[in-house]
Amino acid sequence: MMGVLAEFHFIRVYWLLFFIPIAGLWWLARPKPQSQYQQPEGIAPHLAAALRLGSEDRRRVYPIDVAMIAAILTTLAAAGPTWSRAPNPLVADTAPLVIALKVTDSMEEPDLPPSRLERAKFKVTDLINARAGARTALIAYAGTPHRVAPLTEDANILRPLLEGLSPAVMPKQGDAAADALALAESILADSETPGAVLFVLDDLDPSQLAGFEEATTPVFFLTMLPGDQRIAQLDGLRNATVVPFSGDDRDINRLQRQIQSAYTAALDDGDRLDWQDRGWILAWPAALLSLLWFRRGWVIRWAFLALFFTTPSGPAFADGWRDWFLTPDQQGQIAMNQKRYAEAADLFQDPYHEGYARLKAGQYPEAAAIFAELDTPEAAFSEGMARIRNREYRPAVAAFETALERRPDWPEAQHNLEVSKAILEYVETTREQSDTGEEAGIGADDTVFDNEAGRGENTTVQAPTEGAQAMSADQWISTIDTDMQDFLRNRFLLENQEQQQ
Repeated sequence: MMGVLAEFHFIRVYWLLFFIPIAGLWWLARPKPQSQYQQPEGIAPHLAAALRLGSEDRRRVYPIDVAMIAAILTTLAAAGPTWSRAPNPLVADTAPLVIALKVTDSMEEPDLPPSRLERAKFKVTDLINARAGARTALIAYAGTPHRVAPLTEDANILRPLLEGLSPAVMPKQGDAAADALALAESILADSETPGAVLFVLDDLDPSQLAGFEEATTPVFFLTMLPGDQRIAQLDGLRNATVVPFSGDDRDINRLQRQIQSAYTAALDDGDRLDWQDRGWILAWPAALLSLLWFRRGWVIRWAFLALFFTTPSGPAFADGWRDWFLTPDQQGQIAMNQKRYAEAADLFQDPYHEGYARLKAGQYPEAAAIFAELDTPEAAFSEGMARIRNREYRPAVAAFETALERRPDWPEAQHNLEVSKAILEYVETTREQSDTGEEAGIGADDTVFDNEAGRGENTTVQAPTEGAQAMSADQWISTIDTDMQDFLRNRFLLENQEQQQ
């Protein structure tokens, strides 16, 4: 209660100036009490009392009183009383989350079949699915931390990268949890809303505790240990939320609630977020008081006060009742929150948010066309996402390059550019091999040496051409997963070399 009172204020305090004319009008219009009655001479007192006009008018509440109280309530509502923050309607209403997954040999223990690491991947996948529409980033760490994926709402990007993680792809063994936390906080620093970090691990090196003591971001831990086993190091951490592994969804549901609670609490302290207008609460008693104007015997001439406060300042047109209260962009945001993306795209008037809604609705060509008309780095980034989902890899590369030109040193755009180039190179290489029949490195009319059967003599092998068909796009994408470990291993090695230099 004290916290609410400390935060209470008015958003539009200048509306309180209307109290001055309200008070003046109230004083002028309210009936004044009559002066002390003088007993006339020559008339009996009981006859004088019967002849006096207004002797029975002893009302204490007049219509003007009710009208002025309603005007005061309306003025307070217009001033915008508030005591809490509200999420920006154009910003995701779910906390961004960075998941730091420990990828070490200890995570290969089979006490959580098939292994701790595989069960951790299942849990991370379940959490990503439960946070549909929320932004999630992925970090893998052992002796060094590495960003696997930036903050993204597309679970299809995270899943193949998550599956490719194993101790074999990590360039250095060890436990660099504190460095992973620093990397996670740097990712969240570019987010418009406060976020959280989730560590999925089976142990924590005591030397890493100092880094967690200085954390400025809410940190959660999902311990991948069987039974009632605990990580003793985590018991000494202040403000640490530890959720033990469970064979059902209890751990995921608890993490969801804890992360959302931390997000809601952080919104109250976020200066970048608007205050939530609570004036609508006062509109209800003002409306109920206005009904008393129609009480029998009361004067309705005070209704002009309601017209003064409710008459719109300009012309308004409404095709339906929603248009009386909500703008098209507000209606579109409501549809987005309810995951009615196609309907939201038709409602939005802002081009960026229309394009984003069409991207979420799977209308990738339309979304890309809208983003291409905009000149912001966010629009170029979103165009690249729409292009790559529509399997237009070369235009996607160009879009991410444009995003980097407009905002240099944008890590998410740089990461997506590298992924797009890797996919483009692999798809084109696979297509060329499929078109020429070079399946196993032997093309048509290639000359090879068979020392076993031909004893070193030159032979010509005709590769079979019947039934050879080009791979479909789906087949190209599915084959990328088989090389994901090689891709991650090479990328992590390169990052590790750059950090050492």
